[in-house]
Order: sequence, then structure tokens, then C-alpha cells
Amino acid sequence: MSGTFGVAPYSVEYLVIAGGGGSAGLSYGGGGGAGGYLESSLFLAADTFALTVGAGGATAATGVGSPGSNSVFGVVVASGGGGGGGGQTAGADGASGGGGGGLYGTTNASRAGGSGVSGQGNDGGSSQNQVGGGGGGAGAVGADATGYRGDAGDGGAGIASSITGSSVTRAGGGGGGVGSEGGAAGAGGAGGGGAGIESGSANPGVANTGGGGGGGGNSTAFGAGGSGVVIFTLPAQASVTFSAGVTQTSSAVGVNRVYTVTATDPGSTVTIG
Repeated sequence: MSGTFGVAPYSVEYLVIAGGGGSAGLSYGGGGGAGGYLESSLFLAADTFALTVGAGGATAATGVGSPGSNSVFGVVVASGGGGGGGGQTAGADGASGGGGGGLYGTTNASRAGGSGVSGQGNDGGSSQNQVGGGGGGAGAVGADATGYRGDAGDGGAGIASSITGSSVTRAGGGGGGVGSEGGAAGAGGAGGGGAGIESGSANPGVANTGGGGGGGGNSTAFGAGGSGVVIFTLPAQASVTFSAGVTQTSSAVGVNRVYTVTATDPGSTVTIG
């Protein structure tokens, strides 16, 4: 298998989004960071290319949620989102950083959000007592919690793309969770970020958006990250063949066909000729 990008007959537009980060257990979790977001164009030689749709990060009982997995289209690699922190734990670094986990105590304290990767995402927000920070989104940082037993941080917004012919926003960060003595839970970032909660089961990131998982409240279930997606366009006359295990759809947009890949098996490829 090879993947040579260079001077070639096909001009290709692409959108590659990795899996969003999950949030973590304990209490007052920070939202998960959105998966890395890469949208651009290049010239593509006829060849066979690696193809991966990154899974969303799982929740964790302690510490921080699991990071999202990378998405790959040839040499284009979007990095997974960082996991949100559980109680008293900082958010993890990632394409977008996870929000910090809230603390419990009689005095104010904070845990930092994770750092994002320039060009793919943004930082997560910090926490306070009983309120988690928001996960970073592709288009904006995750919001900080608003003080001692205040409101949890909202997830950072994603980015809108019209690569499929209509505008769709993806890669929003997860909202922070909140304790029973806190204020409002954090909203999920526009573009598939899961909302934080106080009780019940937290909201996961939306599948195939790379959204971060929402933070939970008082020892409740926390949200997993949403899976990523790979979208690319080619002239309608191009021959495109996917390996077994690839889930994809295509549609005509002007003189091109747009291919949307929503799931892959390990070792999946696309051959373009």
C-alpha cells in the first residue's frame, strides 16, 4: 500500500475529523475535547491510500476520559480529542483539550483544561468547586467554569463546512458537569458536543462529528466521545474503490462526487484511479 500526494491529475478537497475525547468518572467531570479538524485541498495521484475513521474516546472510572482516535486520509492525519478530567483532575491535552474536572471543598480551587493543537483545535476550560470546565472545540476554546459552585463551562463551538453541498457544523467540545450545589451544567459545543449534566447519564458526543463527551454530575455516568469522519471530493469521472469494511456514501455535487466515510476496519484503504 502506498500514498503519494503530489503533482497529479486530480484536485481533491477533504475534511478529516478525528474522534472526540470522552469524559471521566468520580464527579463534576470536564467535557471531552473535540477531535482534530482538518479541511483543505491538494492534488492527488492515482494510487491507494490509507483510510481510517477514528473512534470516540471511552469514559473512564477515574482520572481522565480516554482520548479520541486519529482519523487518516493518505498523509492527512487528524489527532484525537483530549479526555475530560474527572473530579479534581486536569483535562488532557489533545487536538482540542478536555475540560478540567471540578473539585469538592469549602474553599475555591481549580483544575486546568488540556491544551489543544494549533490548526486542529483549541484548549479546554478550567474547573471550579463542583463545576467542570468545557472541552475545547475546533472553532473555539472550552469555557471556564464560573467560580465557586457556579456554572459549568460550555463546550467550545465546532466549525461549519459546506463540503457536502450544505453547511454542517462539526467537532464541538463537550460541556462540563455540575454538582447538586452548583449552578447550570455546561452546554455542548455546536457541532456534536455532548451537554454536561447534574444527574443521570451524561450525553455522548454525536457520532461522525468528532464531538467531545459531556461531563457528569454527582457520581453519574459520563459521556463518551463521538466518532470522526472522512469526507473528500473527486471529479465525477474518477474511479474510486474502497476495501472491505468501509462504510461510505457518495453523492453528486456539481461536477464532483463527494464521498463520506463513516466507519472503517483496521487497515482500510481507498484506491483512486
